[in-house]
Amino acid sequence: MKQNQLWLNSLITSNPQEGFELAIKLSRMGVKSTQPDMEVLKKLRVEYANSASGLTMASHVIAVNFQTISAANNYWR
Repeated sequence: MKQNQLWLNSLITSNPQEGFELAIKLSRMGVKSTQPDMEVLKKLRVEYANSASGLTMASHVIAVNFQTISAANNYWR
């Protein structure tokens, strides 16, 4: 991803559902930034998409991102 391409304006969301969707986006963008070669990324996806531990790790990353977004939103109080 190009550095000058801004896509994350804020961690503030209107509700937990939007926060969770942002957590997924953050997680996906992290993967894309780590592995910018789309061919390699698609090739590897087959492996982790059928791996219980790979899916658990992906869920963990989303959960950590959601935790951060929840705190930034004062847990939508």
